[in-house]
Amino acid sequence: MSNRVDPNLLLELKEYGAVNTEACFNCGTCTAMCPLTSDAHPFPRNMIRLTQLGLKDRLLQSTDPWLCYYCGDCTTTCPRGAEPAETMMATRRWLTAQYDRTGRAAKLYTKETAVLSTIIRMSLLTLVLLIIYHAVTGFDNIITDRVVLNAFAPVMWVWAFVLLHFAYLGYHVLSSSLFMVKQVMQSTVEKYGQIPLSVYAQEFKTFITHYFTQKRWRDCDDAQAETRWRKHLFLVSGYVIMLALIVVFLWWFQTDKIYPIYHPQRWLGYYATVALAYASIEMLVGRRRKKEQLHRFSHPSDWLFPTFLLTGAITGILVHIFRYAGWAWPTYIIYVIHVMAMVAMLDTEVGVGKWTHMIYRPLAIYLETVKERVEQEQIAPDLVPAGTD
Repeated sequence: MSNRVDPNLLLELKEYGAVNTEACFNCGTCTAMCPLTSDAHPFPRNMIRLTQLGLKDRLLQSTDPWLCYYCGDCTTTCPRGAEPAETMMATRRWLTAQYDRTGRAAKLYTKETAVLSTIIRMSLLTLVLLIIYHAVTGFDNIITDRVVLNAFAPVMWVWAFVLLHFAYLGYHVLSSSLFMVKQVMQSTVEKYGQIPLSVYAQEFKTFITHYFTQKRWRDCDDAQAETRWRKHLFLVSGYVIMLALIVVFLWWFQTDKIYPIYHPQRWLGYYATVALAYASIEMLVGRRRKKEQLHRFSHPSDWLFPTFLLTGAITGILVHIFRYAGWAWPTYIIYVIHVMAMVAMLDTEVGVGKWTHMIYRPLAIYLETVKERVEQEQIAPDLVPAGTD
């Protein structure tokens, strides 16, 4: 394991939102108070120490920041006001940037101009593509005496764009995740040898379970843990449903057919809209009021994700309302704004922003499960020695 020292690491983490980390004198109160720590993962204390010492490589190989669910108890009990919870949050942002080998995440987290540039660029790209389509097919084909959304934005063309965009972003997430796996598993591979894919496959259920439930959140001791877990589950369920409707079932979801009120197409959309709107409004209000520990400090990225979610929910439901009211131009205009906002959100969040917590947290728990199995088996017969073909 590398012990190279980077004296600028603490200053670097401050760009990602770390607050007063240098005040910590490693008393260990934060770790003693955290119900999620263990002998193998004594955070936040060890994370702060690695940061203070500038041990960037060891920080990069750790999953501890992802095992923290930010209850805030460590900060409220810190005798030095070192804000350990903010250091853990900043480290998650920093790790997200490190996993992204393109450098985009680092720019989006540390330069607000980069965020604005990405939003404008991707929004305009969507608008330009739609204008080009109508320039080629003829603007006279836009139907204005009634709402025909699929004449204004043909669903199969939109779906093709969505799938291509999703494939690009998926490749980005996959490459970043594989880099994370390489870093986290490095010490285990060096000690025990290459780990067979069968071990990863057998333990993959852990990733699936924690991705959809984030159930470890309930292990926090603070009184709000269960409530926060339920709210987060509500948000994730709405987000996953909306993602599925757009990526997999857009041909069914974006239709000019008027379904009855009891049809599942409408209720799935309503459920997802309510979940996204409720969760995003609560996050924005909480950060505005700063009453809870987790809202006392806010990095710009903490505002961006819920703002995008709320924009998507509002514009999406407005398209629905205007469409049923038969208002052609209001429907088309809000639809364009909705698509522009959602494309911009994906490019600033998927793989490089707050959205990545949905991937990296369960991935970290999964990798720790794999490591534990390998260590328990010691050098099992089915493990291949290092350096062996």
